[in-house]
Formats: sequence, structure tokens, C-alpha cells
Amino acid sequence: MALSGEFDNLIYNTDSYKHCHYPLYPPGTEYISSYIESRGGEYPVTMFVGLQAFLREYLMRPITLEDIDYAEHAIREQGMHFNRENWLGILNDHGGYLPVEIEAVAEGTVLPARNVLVQLTNTDPKYYWATSFFETALLRAVWYPTTVGTISWLAKQIIRTALDRTSDHPELLRHMLHDYGARGVSSQQSAALGGLAHLVNFSQSDTTPGIIGAKKYYNAVAPSNSGPNSEHASFTAWGRDHEVDALRNMLNVHRDKGVVLLLTDTYDHENCVKNIIGGDLREEIRNFPGMVAARPDSGDPVQVTADTTQWLMDAFGFETNSKGFKVLPPCIRVVQGDGITFESLRSILTEMERRGFSAENVLFGMGGGLLQHCDRDTMNFGQKANAVRINGEWRDIAKTPTGAGFKVSKAGRLALVKVDGEYQTVRRDSVSPEENLLKPVFRNGHLLKKWDFTELIANSEAEVPESYYNEVIAPMLTTSEQTEEERALTGVSA
Repeated sequence: MALSGEFDNLIYNTDSYKHCHYPLYPPGTEYISSYIESRGGEYPVTMFVGLQAFLREYLMRPITLEDIDYAEHAIREQGMHFNRENWLGILNDHGGYLPVEIEAVAEGTVLPARNVLVQLTNTDPKYYWATSFFETALLRAVWYPTTVGTISWLAKQIIRTALDRTSDHPELLRHMLHDYGARGVSSQQSAALGGLAHLVNFSQSDTTPGIIGAKKYYNAVAPSNSGPNSEHASFTAWGRDHEVDALRNMLNVHRDKGVVLLLTDTYDHENCVKNIIGGDLREEIRNFPGMVAARPDSGDPVQVTADTTQWLMDAFGFETNSKGFKVLPPCIRVVQGDGITFESLRSILTEMERRGFSAENVLFGMGGGLLQHCDRDTMNFGQKANAVRINGEWRDIAKTPTGAGFKVSKAGRLALVKVDGEYQTVRRDSVSPEENLLKPVFRNGHLLKKWDFTELIANSEAEVPESYYNEVIAPMLTTSEQTEEERALTGVSA
């Protein structure tokens, strides 16, 4: 379902009850400041991304009289109060643009959770209520791509660790995790936001909305690569007795593309790998002008990936790299795109290392585990008011619930600084504007800073303390140390 028209109406792109909030503030209220943060959760860090897409898609589009008329009818139809004068004022006083200023950390930045990412305030005291009014849309626009971007970034650290330990080719990193998630998400809009967030970390995707989003909102140039893949429909059409013909046909049809991914589980995966790819088609694959990949799509992803690697080494041979790990010849690889989650990715690479296989033998595809297996509570995102100005005086405000400590919010207007290499959220009045890493990116309908996709990538790849991802890679290191001890005792090298 394409979303347009009424769905793009900023007045209606909110929770209905937001329309009854404006008269609930104290008399004399002039300005409201609020902020967005990850309040902790499953991951220790956040990779911030996605705000600019929202600003360009929604806040740089003025509301119209027709938007006001539609929203008034719809909100009153629900039995909710609607203040038409508020919106006519924004239309007449500000040309239909929401009178707010938004400041944010640079997109692509990786920093510990529980730090301010976005802060906003109204710019016209007449519209003090505007800051919190579009919380629903703004928070949604931030939490989802940032959570996906964080999952992708942490997956990158897992793969980086495996390459560092077992491969001579760290330059492969950005090519090793492919986004297959488009069919597994709830909407095309989710695919766009999550897909572009992943492309900050990796240059591989079949999620076309994400590619479009990276280009449209961040001026990305060629953000993604892909290649001929296969599906079961075209292979089963040949019939079980002609599976080898189906695979050979794909090798011939896409020979000039330099890469072909062959599904191996259409019937019997082990037979396909050992007897068709490693037997009937072995010489054709050896002479293929590029890379052929065996793609298991069923079974336990940890064992089937390692087993497939072993079977291919039995058929095609291997070399041993400088770190003592086995590497398939360049003509053949494994692509594992089934059942990949944050946890299974780590387990697969750990098992590969345990068996003495370099991580470069396998490429990964990630679908629902990348784009769909998360929600706002995964990283406990929230937007909360932190200061109010009443009759010319700024006051700190915060919520301090007794039932959930992580929901205690930050009081006072905030700044983000870096001290001795560590990010810290501090009071705004305690540092100079030059020290504050929150920079204005939007004001009254105008984009003040336009992030390019290359800047997002550079920010995401900036050096960070190991503490940002130690917790994530620790199980790999523990298992690897045990494996090395076992090899030392048995006298067996990698």
C-alpha cells in the first residue's frame, strides 16, 4: 500500500490525543524543549541515522488549508477536541511550516546508549505545544533506522573480528553482509529506512527501497551491489531429475556477470553440493569467470554453513593463509542467507574458526533478523520534555517514575560533548556552543545541515573504544581461546 495524501498530513500524523494537550501547560508557557535518546536496552551503543529522511520528507513540506480541513474533520469525528486556530496560525504566521528548531548529533555517529541524540524546541512562543505534538512521527523516524543501523553496525564488528582472526583480507568487510529483508518487513517505508541504515555499514543489498532512500535523502552514489541469485521456483520448474541442468543453465545465462549464487537445498542439499556442484559442475565452476556461491537455504545455519564449506574444500581444494586458516579457491564460496540473526551470525563464525576455516569462505544475507526483529523497546527509545520556559524563566523538568528506573528522564537543556574520547551528555549551559556536538539541522521548514551518505559512512567507521562492542564479540573470543588450547594440546594446526 502506497502512503500519500492523508498519510502525509502532519496534523494527522500523530496520536489523536496529542490534539488535546496544548491547553494543559501552565499559563505563561512560552517554550518547550524535549530530547530523544536510547535509554539502554539490548545493545550498549547506538548508530544514529534516519533523521534527515524524515526532515526532508515531512517537515520541509508545508501544511495547507486542505490539510487543516481534513484533520479537523477526522479528529472531531473521533470525539477529540481540535483547535483550528492553532493550525491556521501556523499556516498564516509561518507559511505552513512547523516553528521548531531541531539539533542533532552527526548522522552515522556511534556512541553509547543513554546519550542525547536529538533535541528540539519551538521557535515561536505562540506555538509552545508544537515541540511535543509531532513526537509520534519524529520518534518513529529515529528509533527504527537507528536500531537497524545499530544491529548492522554490531554485526559488522562480529565479522570484523572474525576476519581479523582468520583472514588476510580485511578489505572484504563491507561486502560480507547482504540485506535480504524487504519481504520480511511490515511496509515499504520500513524497508526504505531500515535498508538505508544497513547500507551505512555494508555495500550489499537487494532491498530496493533502501537503495532509493539512500539516494533520495542522502545523495548516495551507487550505495549497493548485488548479483544474479536464484529462487526455488525457477529450479523446481526443471524437475528433480534435471537439477543439474537448472544449475548449469544459470551458470551459462549469467556467465558474463562474474557472480552466480546457486540454491542448493531445492531437494537434497548435501547431494547438490557434493555431487552436482562438487562433481558434475566442478570443472565448469573452476573455469567460471568470477565467483560461484553455494547457497544453502535450509537446516541449522551454524552446522550447514561449516559443513558446506568442508564439502566444497573436499571437491575444490583449499589454500592455507598466513594465519593458518583454510581458504577456498576464489571461484567458489558459501552464501548463508537463511536464519541469520545477530546471535547465529556470531555462532557461525565461531564454528568456522573452530574448524580451521577462514571467515572469508562465507558471505551472509540477513532478512528479518536485520530489518524486522526489533521494536522501540529493543533499545528503549523515548522522547521526553526536559525544560520549559514560563514567563521568561527556563525551568528544568523531568519524569522520575518509581516503577521503572530506566524511564527516569534527563532534566534541563542538554549538550553532547566528548571528553577524553568519551561521549557525555551534560547541561547545555555548562559548555560552549563550539564544544556541543548537537548541531542545528532544521529550523522553521529549512534544512540547516545536509548530510551526504559518504559522511554517514565515514562517521560510522570512525575509531571507537573496544568497550562499545566487547560485550558482543566476547563469546567469540572465549570460544577461540578454548579452540587454540585444544590445538596446542593435540599438536594440530589450523
